[in-house]
Amino acid sequence: MPETDDSSNEIKEFCLDIPAKNSPFFLKGSNALDWGMQNRLARIFSPSSGRTVMLAIDHGYFQGPTSGLERVDVNIVPLAPYADALMLTRGILRTTIPPSTPGGIVLRASGGPSILKELSNEQIAVDIEDAVRLNVAAMAVQVFIGGEYETQSVHNMTRLVDLGNRHGIPILGVTAVGKNMTRDARYFRLACRICAELGAHLVKTYYIPEGFETVTASCPVPVVMAGGKKLPELEALRMAYRAVSEGAAGVDMGRNIFQSNAPAAMIQAVRKVVHEQATPEEAFDLFQSLKAETEALAK
Repeated sequence: MPETDDSSNEIKEFCLDIPAKNSPFFLKGSNALDWGMQNRLARIFSPSSGRTVMLAIDHGYFQGPTSGLERVDVNIVPLAPYADALMLTRGILRTTIPPSTPGGIVLRASGGPSILKELSNEQIAVDIEDAVRLNVAAMAVQVFIGGEYETQSVHNMTRLVDLGNRHGIPILGVTAVGKNMTRDARYFRLACRICAELGAHLVKTYYIPEGFETVTASCPVPVVMAGGKKLPELEALRMAYRAVSEGAAGVDMGRNIFQSNAPAAMIQAVRKVVHEQATPEEAFDLFQSLKAETEALAK
């Protein structure tokens, strides 16, 4: 049996002059979440900067082997150490991503139609128990505000939010934009706010040059900027810089990283902007320097 703690002759330090600490959680709108939720969010967002660089590689769930993602083991796994989180499907996670990979996993949880069909006709495509089994940091669901299957996609998200709350897994609402939808601040304020109002713990949306700060200000949970189509590297860095300067809690880039002609250099340049608040020009100088080093080693 353990010995009795006989402290009659000891002086113990209870730090009576130091008030008990109860620091608020660092992420917007997340202070009332359970410990497990906050812990998972801290796997996605850096506690020191409050921001994230997510690497989105889930395009194959409706596009197939997208350019740059033909061989995830060859092209993406070497980039994983530079990402705060990977956004991907469970198929790629199980078959290709090493379990030792650092950072969080944001699991694509909706799906159904391919690019050959109406994209908004999605369903929940992952069981919550499988997400728990995979120890993911969050689950992502597409929400098509204004789309043909708007209500269905919103219902997908709310069902997933209920399941996420029950199991301690945050839900990322991804605002999807159809071909005929207007990409302006008014639309994105609507889409992001609906996701947050109905329980999404974080939201992913596109950057717009006019009014983006009103989108982030009117959304009570963290907003992460979607990378969108491939841009020249300096232009992509400028977009990331403007987004975080206007309230985004980071970026979730895919094609602007893995379709770059120097992906490892590009993701490090993006990190420079997001976490160190470097200017786009400073980050682009880093990109060029790292790219030159890689090319010299390859000779």
